Amino acid sequence: MDITIWMFAAIAVIVFFVLIVNKKIDHKKFIQEITPYFGFLKEKDYEFLLKLKYGDEIDSTKMYNKRIKNAGLIFIIAFVVIFLANFGYIYLLISVIAAFIGFKMEYISLSNFRKAHMHKIDLLLPYYLKSLEILAQHYTIPVALRKSIVAAPDVFKKGLEHLCDRIEEGDSSVDPYMEFAREYPVRDSMRMMRLLYRLGIGSQENKQEQLLMFSRTISSLQNKAREQKYKERLEAMEKRTLVMLVCTGGGVMGVMMIAMMGMMTAY
Repeated sequence: MDITIWMFAAIAVIVFFVLIVNKKIDHKKFIQEITPYFGFLKEKDYEFLLKLKYGDEIDSTKMYNKRIKNAGLIFIIAFVVIFLANFGYIYLLISVIAAFIGFKMEYISLSNFRKAHMHKIDLLLPYYLKSLEILAQHYTIPVALRKSIVAAPDVFKKGLEHLCDRIEEGDSSVDPYMEFAREYPVRDSMRMMRLLYRLGIGSQENKQEQLLMFSRTISSLQNKAREQKYKERLEAMEKRTLVMLVCTGGGVMGVMMIAMMGMMTAY
């Protein structure tokens, strides 16, 4: 009974696959129709991660449909291969797991990109703030922010332009600064933007004192960034040394084994 059910199911899957290949069935329309049923699998931050990597122009619905399609193809291929090898409900479960892993791969890739992106921002932010501090000694904060865009790292330019536009439109609250900090949620970004806001609304008499506090905080961030870079280089060197030791040890053991086998064969 179980074998008969599996045979009919496998034949149905194969026929469906053949119809799609021969364009008898519009697979794009089919994917669009079934996607709402898989909406519960969509991660909460999926659209944010897509925009972070590809920009605001990316079509998140199209990308999600593509994930569903790829997961479906993985399931069909795994199901057919397993059907040809053996029967059993355990193999259906394996096919579902393979499809789910395929579905999650893009999200994992996006998450890894976000971690690398945030790490890059974490290292670049102190050096950008240092250049902003120099400009703030000669200009008001809104003017210094606008002038800093030209020499700012590319990763900050879009956020800075939005920040400057909001300030120039008349928003004198802390909100534009906090929005920038939320867009780049790295070490001390919230505190630094609050300091920058206070520096912008402070009186000229207290400007030098506030600039001095701002400068000390930036110097502390730069020291942390240098320590992080040094730590990463040290870890990379340790990994390379470990790989070299393992390769050397493995090579020596291999030569010794070959020599011992040669001696045994001779006797």
